Amino acid sequence: MLDIFSMVLGIYGANCYIVMEKSSGTGFIIDPGADGEEVIEKLNANNIRPEFILLTHGHIDHVGAVDSLVQEFNIPVYIAEEDMKAIEAHIEIFGEIKSEVKFINEQTKIKVGNCEVQVIETPGHTKGGLCFLVDGVLFTGDTLFRESIGRTDFYGGNYEEILSSIEEKLFTLEEKIVVLPGHGPKSTIAFEKSNNPFLN
Repeated sequence: MLDIFSMVLGIYGANCYIVMEKSSGTGFIIDPGADGEEVIEKLNANNIRPEFILLTHGHIDHVGAVDSLVQEFNIPVYIAEEDMKAIEAHIEIFGEIKSEVKFINEQTKIKVGNCEVQVIETPGHTKGGLCFLVDGVLFTGDTLFRESIGRTDFYGGNYEEILSSIEEKLFTLEEKIVVLPGHGPKSTIAFEKSNNPFLN
């Protein structure tokens, strides 16, 4: 079972998630896009010491607080190699990460307490877009939103690819799975299959 704390951070209103696996107290952070001090305060207030940071993609509104959190907790950062290449190339809209990172893909095994985080490669919003499935909850970053999908007009975006990622990778998952996106309210796989206008 998970405890999930959601925070809306920065001028772009991106969702950052703090996840704790209850039985072990093991925690991690998804997409700390800004306001690192606020994230640290939330972690400390709930007695959560994070063990790693997961990044759904490399855009500035999802990675802006990575370095401050690494400095505070000395934890690893996981990201897809394609998006780190874009960060290192200083491509517009991508953020900056000076901390050391580890590349992940669908073959990567990430344990959190008694659960395992499943990495799902979902290119389309960016070349290295990732979603994370753990204990019946799917963190979709900017791939899938409630009744919408991520933009594809930035570097590495591809409209056909994002639709394929959603239909072939996400919509094949159990319908009861909760969707926690990178912006906006939560949803479920079942709801999006029936109501998302981009996929119906």
